[in-house]
Amino acid sequence: MGVFHFFSKERKDSLDQGLKKTKEGLISRISRAIAGKSVVDEEVLDGLEEALIASDLGLETTVAILARLEQRVARDKYLNTAELNGFLKEEMIGLPGGSGTPADFDAPLEKKPYVILVVGVNGVGKTTTIGKLAYQYKKARKSVLMAAGDTFRAAAIDQLAIWSERVGVPLVKQAMGSDPGAVAFDAIQSGIARNLDLILIDTAGRLHNKVHLMDELAKIRRVMKKILPDAPHEVLLVLDGSTGQNALEQARQFTAVTEVTAIAVTKLDGTAKGGIVLAISAQLKIPVKYIGVGERMEDLQCFHLPEFVDSLLA
Repeated sequence: MGVFHFFSKERKDSLDQGLKKTKEGLISRISRAIAGKSVVDEEVLDGLEEALIASDLGLETTVAILARLEQRVARDKYLNTAELNGFLKEEMIGLPGGSGTPADFDAPLEKKPYVILVVGVNGVGKTTTIGKLAYQYKKARKSVLMAAGDTFRAAAIDQLAIWSERVGVPLVKQAMGSDPGAVAFDAIQSGIARNLDLILIDTAGRLHNKVHLMDELAKIRRVMKKILPDAPHEVLLVLDGSTGQNALEQARQFTAVTEVTAIAVTKLDGTAKGGIVLAISAQLKIPVKYIGVGERMEDLQCFHLPEFVDSLLA
């Protein structure tokens, strides 16, 4: 399927529906900003600033976009409102952090087994994201194993067990209170023995101010390396997009205390703050790899910036 998978009608419809609240809010505010105007002037810029901030692109990202817009107005001397949508698309797609090859469930994984350590605070949809990732990668004909590394909560183990049965992928687990490092070790050992493609390892909901939990995460990584020296190959931070700027602040705190290599933003279908995806990508310079735009397993998508922006501004 390759890159053409990004532009399938089913995927586009899912994305459009998932971003509906953000899209409606952003478009209506932009429409009000340009109502009765034929050119982009100071009043339009003020209205545009309000529209972008209200969609949670954040002040820093909004200022960067408006600065480029003002430069273009000064250079071209005339910029009509009909051109504004195209310009906004260009600037959003060109934001820092938006470059690089997007993820693709169908693409070959870089290592075998490829180990993803999934982190994030409780309540952001971390376990659900693991289950949906397992589904999507299995659908793409990858062999997948999940590991219940959040041994501090019985509910987390039980929830992952339900996902294991639902998706039809094996699960490595131990009793509540067990050593999370031992779970990770067993999972990697099992993945190597079975010659599996992908291992998804859950971790406890870790708050940035709980030092002992961060130490536990470091311990898990050390244990992994004993059996697979380059593991984990990816540390995926899951964030709840419906919390807007709080998600960005949470990401800043998290990345300050542990290495994060990719981000998943969930629950975008329930919020008008979907612009936070662009703010996270631009300000943290860490790739947003996956987005959750609905309840269905298919609604966890690989993030593709031009497609995302096109859906927002279509």
